[in-house]
Amino acid sequence: MTTEITHPFHPARGTQILIATRQYNWGEDRVMYYNADHRLVSILASWTSIDEPDVFSLSAAGHSWFRIDDLCQLRALIDSMMKKAVDHVK
Repeated sequence: MTTEITHPFHPARGTQILIATRQYNWGEDRVMYYNADHRLVSILASWTSIDEPDVFSLSAAGHSWFRIDDLCQLRALIDSMMKKAVDHVK
């Protein structure tokens, strides 16, 4: 089975890869394949076209890279880290 690397910032974007296996490793859904040097490497499954696009991706049609919920979670994480940094300095 083949799939395409679709992540917009991955240097191999657009490359078709032959899937060796798909596994849940390091808490992530990953696709394993052999690179040009014949080494087994992995990539996040979400960075490929292996699954059907989600509803957000279809409706955004490339006009939005970020989901509101993800941005809110990022903001909460940054706020938490900033609070810890400020508390550490005191």
